[in-house]
Amino acid sequence: MFKLGHTRHWMPILGALLLSACANTNSSGSNETADANAEFSAARGCTNIGVLLPESDSSARYEAYDRPLLEQEIKAALPEATIQYANANNSADTQQNQAEAALTKGACILVVGPNDSEKASVIVQSAKTTGVPVIAYDRLIQDPDLAFYVSFDNKRVGQLQGQYIVDQFKAGNFELEKGASLVMINGAQTDNNALLFREGALEALQPLVDSGDINLVFDQYTPNWDNGRAQSLMEGVLTKEANNVQIAYVANDGMANTVIAALRAQRLNGKVLVTGQDATLTGIQNILTGDQAMTIYKPIIEEARATAQLVAALSRGEDTSSIVNGETEVVGGEQIPSVLATPVVVDRTNVEETVIQDGFLTQEQICQGLPAGAGDVCP
Repeated sequence: MFKLGHTRHWMPILGALLLSACANTNSSGSNETADANAEFSAARGCTNIGVLLPESDSSARYEAYDRPLLEQEIKAALPEATIQYANANNSADTQQNQAEAALTKGACILVVGPNDSEKASVIVQSAKTTGVPVIAYDRLIQDPDLAFYVSFDNKRVGQLQGQYIVDQFKAGNFELEKGASLVMINGAQTDNNALLFREGALEALQPLVDSGDINLVFDQYTPNWDNGRAQSLMEGVLTKEANNVQIAYVANDGMANTVIAALRAQRLNGKVLVTGQDATLTGIQNILTGDQAMTIYKPIIEEARATAQLVAALSRGEDTSSIVNGETEVVGGEQIPSVLATPVVVDRTNVEETVIQDGFLTQEQICQGLPAGAGDVCP
């Protein structure tokens, strides 16, 4: 069902992203990754892998894609592995309990997509006492004793979202003109990725905000990436601004879908530029119907495969420096060896060349329930 897509078709546009986004590991960094096995004694010969993901209600990706891909790739890289799996369902306390349970049941390598980037430090420290390495998956854990971090270049995700808005504004699309009102509905403040998305987006947008070309009227984080909360925020903004909103920067597709619902109630859907992320089925369908302008496609197979390669290397005592392609700073200044994959912009012009060609979604899935000819993708 799942496969690693061929990414050459977008490399002319985005080929330099990893070089620009990731610091090159220096010789000392390479030594650190090579010596990781000595630090994490429990990992040597380990076949009991704990996989803990953060939630399933606000983003469909973790259960629909990440879980099966991680299980598939870890077992492919380490056939003798057994996997203990748990989902925190948006509770940091639950996730800490799940980590303790996994360790009690003999997990000797933990893969953790943290629900809360700071609170998950407790998991890292607990694992450290018995020499168990923790790989932060998709979301960073703010702890200097983290073994590895595998994700996408998340600041770049925000930059791509913000730059898309800038490009559409400069082209005069969506009838955008000077003074256009911008709403920013960000992800959860407890998720380090959400901070990076916002930072990257503002890096692209700030010059237009400073010049007065775009008027930033709302900028708020959304606890737990809650879709219903995002809709309520948008409804409040529309009331306050008397529907005078032209751009909605929304951090992911799940929230974008409920923001679109708020816009639809005011007959503004398709008229307001709405961003998203994750290339979900609903997000792609919203793009083809014209209700959403773009999303960010993050080939999750690349995250899962890199994580599996690290798990296998730790288990076998192998050098990991050939897997790592950068470093990520955590609180306190420590640099964590990282694998950061490249995000890709998707709008109605390249749905077929990205998510469909890679097998992430099929044409049949996307076109189910859509009118014939939708986005020039559906027959």
